[in-house]
Amino acid sequence: MTIAVIDYDAGNTANVLRALEKLGVTAVLTADQNVIKTADGIILPGVGAFPMAMAELEKRDLITSLKTAVASGIPLLGICLGMQLLLDASQEHTVTEGLGLIPGICRAIPAGKGLKVPHMGWNNLSVHRDTVLTRGLQDNYVYFVHSYFTDVASQFLDATADYGIAIPAMISHGHVYGCQFHPEKSGDVGLGILENFKEIVYANTTSN
Repeated sequence: MTIAVIDYDAGNTANVLRALEKLGVTAVLTADQNVIKTADGIILPGVGAFPMAMAELEKRDLITSLKTAVASGIPLLGICLGMQLLLDASQEHTVTEGLGLIPGICRAIPAGKGLKVPHMGWNNLSVHRDTVLTRGLQDNYVYFVHSYFTDVASQFLDATADYGIAIPAMISHGHVYGCQFHPEKSGDVGLGILENFKEIVYANTTSN
């Protein structure tokens, strides 16, 4: 079983790979379309700005590869900016089209209520939907660093964190999942989430 970690110069890839290694997962950092299409699972990490990230994915001809992989049934997990890229579009700097894998728009976290933007640090989770990834996560703390949030309909919302508004912390649509926080920086709780994604990938490989 191999998980492809997407390499597009916009991700916290070293920590993600280290966390997967700790879990005994075979993972490869790649921008190779054939590797992505034949992987058992995909992780799309990300830090930085939405428009630049989408431009880099387009430059490397990875947008079609990711959509094709998802259409073929390969599970995908987006992390931080990677989760935001899953949506239809973002309002960061300018309106930019996203991957369109989960319906929604990425919007700026509203300033006010004495809360600083970016939303940075540990915050506890409120679970809204029971999925493989949200098992046992109620009130557990995870690590966030972001200034934008994913505005999605309730049927795609798995968990939130309170930061003046209910920040979508975990979203999903079919076999496409997103974590706004960094599981690879969230200690044992985060490792547990990646372990659960490993289970999703394994179950998918054995059912095909």
